[in-house]
Amino acid sequence: MDLPCVRWQDHIVRKWSSLHLGMKKKFESLVDVDDIFKCVLSQTTQGDVDFMKSVSEGYSMKKDAEEAVKYRERGNSHFKAADYRTAALLYSQGVCFAPCCSEQLSLCYANRSAALYHLKHFQDCLDDIERALKAGYPSHLAHKLQERRTMCLNQLSKKAAEDEPSMYTNRKARTSASNLGICPKVAIEYNLEKGRHLVAVERIAPGDVILTDRPYSFVLIPEMEEMREKDARADMFGTQYLRCHQCLAKTLCSVPCEGCSYSRYCSARCQREAWEEHHSWECSLGADLMAMGVMAHLALRITLKAGLKTIQEARQLVTETHEEAKSNGLISSPCNPNTCSKGDDPFASHYGDSYTSVFHLLHHTSHQSTAVRFLYAVTAATLSMKLSQAGFFLASRNINKHSSANSRWPCGPKKEEGDAERSSEQWLLGSAILRHLLQLRCNAQAITVLQDSEMENSRVQSRQEIRIATAMFPSLSLLNHSCSPNTTLVFSTVTADAGCADGPADMRQHLPEERQETRGVSVTVRAAKVISLGQEVLHCYGPHSSRMAAEERQRLLQEQYYFLCQCEACINPEKDGEATHPGVKGSPSEAELLCFKCNTVLKKNHEGRFCCSLSTCGHQTTSAKVSSKLQEIRIVLEKAVDLMEKDRPAEALQLLKKIESHSELMLAQTHPLQGELADATARAYATMGEWNNAASHLERSAVATCSQYGEDSIELGQQLFKLVQLHFNGGARSQALAVIPKVRRLFSLHCGPHCPELLELKAMEDCLRG
Repeated sequence: MDLPCVRWQDHIVRKWSSLHLGMKKKFESLVDVDDIFKCVLSQTTQGDVDFMKSVSEGYSMKKDAEEAVKYRERGNSHFKAADYRTAALLYSQGVCFAPCCSEQLSLCYANRSAALYHLKHFQDCLDDIERALKAGYPSHLAHKLQERRTMCLNQLSKKAAEDEPSMYTNRKARTSASNLGICPKVAIEYNLEKGRHLVAVERIAPGDVILTDRPYSFVLIPEMEEMREKDARADMFGTQYLRCHQCLAKTLCSVPCEGCSYSRYCSARCQREAWEEHHSWECSLGADLMAMGVMAHLALRITLKAGLKTIQEARQLVTETHEEAKSNGLISSPCNPNTCSKGDDPFASHYGDSYTSVFHLLHHTSHQSTAVRFLYAVTAATLSMKLSQAGFFLASRNINKHSSANSRWPCGPKKEEGDAERSSEQWLLGSAILRHLLQLRCNAQAITVLQDSEMENSRVQSRQEIRIATAMFPSLSLLNHSCSPNTTLVFSTVTADAGCADGPADMRQHLPEERQETRGVSVTVRAAKVISLGQEVLHCYGPHSSRMAAEERQRLLQEQYYFLCQCEACINPEKDGEATHPGVKGSPSEAELLCFKCNTVLKKNHEGRFCCSLSTCGHQTTSAKVSSKLQEIRIVLEKAVDLMEKDRPAEALQLLKKIESHSELMLAQTHPLQGELADATARAYATMGEWNNAASHLERSAVATCSQYGEDSIELGQQLFKLVQLHFNGGARSQALAVIPKVRRLFSLHCGPHCPELLELKAMEDCLRG
């Protein structure tokens, strides 16, 4: 939920309607962020704060002992069924709801330690045993925990002797490749048309790392209730239950926030860092932030991380830099960094990964609609008022230092602080929140990962790309858009002790906290093709030429980013190969659709009808009929996938076979929908253990994938990786060895030499070669 909830949006619409005409005209004329915030703050009342309170009541995040009992009992049911992973997650929910130092908290910790022991997460099991005892676990049951502790220590001693050398090697290899920054083969340039951007100063080969960046700040995306209602599995867990809210690492045994039932962390260290950076103030506002949406939450978090002192310094730097640039004749206005008359960047010397670089990102206020600006401004003003009422402006000058690790709340106010000073600070903070809200519309970056399905007992784990967080990356924001980019980017959640947190579980056993230096989220941008000297480095903001027609892409980019895309793919779609990618949205191509009567290629005429290219046939059909038939196929495909998710592959296969004969009459083998059908059929066969049948269908799917995304795409690499697994499981040694080099090349190109897929690929190859 990026935008505020509907009730809050409706409230803002009513508030706008109630303003008198003079105030509306005044607001519409304002383009400076400070002026907009000052204007709206004067119109924001206690009634707005009270209304937000009523809205947020539906997002309660309070501790609740009764809820803790319910989750523990559900966890017990799954534990008895030997479903230890689900049990651990349900116990974690109980841990988060249980009040501090309560018996329920100790019981949830103790039960979770049992599940973790069966999952062979021995160190985590030990940690939970200590937490249970510290929380007051009943003394008459304590002998159970002591016995479990002894068993864990024995297992850890054995595991340390067997695994420590190889674990250290893996850690060293992975963490050595995590240098941050921009490579010397590119330079930051600036002009009026493109702003700051990256240009190659020497040839960049495919696979070369161009930059590695960490977000200045990010917010995990919560799973919405309406999404859960669509899934029949009662114990499915959304991202907010599976990942640390501070570093996004996966965890089965989260450490809860002591004040709310929502925020959770992978370790006490992440819990402490989050508290000191932002959560000491977010904790009491959690329900409000959920109602206000991810963008408002992220804007606030960026502001809290910076602190009042840093915000003031960034504002002062803007003023000084503009004055200097103005005196040198580089800009004509002291308040608009986009008016450089000589093509020089007035902020070039201040670029970096600090708050200053975030503060300087364009906010495009003049391009955003009056409704959006008013919505964001009232949201920022309401947030600043709630913070003021919570005592924020009485606490400390620097938010980063407002609390110590041992204190629940910041220290009290200085005696000399007065209302005028607090009002000035409220304006400073609120204006910064509004600035970042406006920036995020064009500069926010989704963090995505490939996630396996949660079907523990299935032969096949399906994977899909999901969005887990929204972030602000200072360096990544330098890259301009292309619908056919020359780069590829990969996100990772990394800890020094576990290598890649999205890789194999439970390698986090023996390293002390002080050695966990490489932690958190990062993005790595690599060249996807040769980038020549002087060529701009580009990545895709979402609309890609392999997925969407040029007209639709341009419309979406204009709506969100306020520019008309004139990249090569939009100017010359035929040259880019868009005509050979028929499955792109809104553009079913004649090269991919077949005549229903004679199976010859259909062509679209100037009237928008599809006509058979064989003159002796002469069959014609409408676009509406074509779309209707494609929709029928997709509905059957979705039903089949749903059956597989419910572990009913035989029924799914029966459906897919029925629709296959129909689809072959109208879809070429390279049509993306044909590829999806073949992929689903391969999955059904694989789930039933029929590896060779699965492989033959996946080969067909790979043909369609290659046609749509290209022979150098990561999408093709992912399909071929699955094909290797199928050949391996089916004992097809020569076929697997023939595909492995292609997969290795594609994953090395897009993901680098240390990604988990390449490690698994090497293990399969070593086994096949004996």
